[in-house]
Amino acid sequence: MIWFWVLLAGVVTFLTRYSMITFVNPKTLSKTSKEVLKYVPSAVFPAIIFPAIFLDQEGYFLNSNSPQIWGFLIAVIFGYLFNNIILTIVSGLLSFWIFTYLF
Repeated sequence: MIWFWVLLAGVVTFLTRYSMITFVNPKTLSKTSKEVLKYVPSAVFPAIIFPAIFLDQEGYFLNSNSPQIWGFLIAVIFGYLFNNIILTIVSGLLSFWIFTYLF
């Protein structure tokens, strides 16, 4: 019975996303809609990423010696200085792993 609900949730999720791709023609959207939709990724990305960085599994704020926070800060610095996405990701991951073993 559980697999029925899992498959149903997958089909519903697929259909809602597929319908936006196939049935909405970008040429028919108004200029205002296009302007608003340009900001969706920059509004959604922090909402997904920041809780993973600053909150623990119970929902409390992490302290300042957390490996997630240090990895985030180093990745932001590298991203700002070098403007290279690969270097930013690698520096963030390496610093996270290093600080995981230090703290």
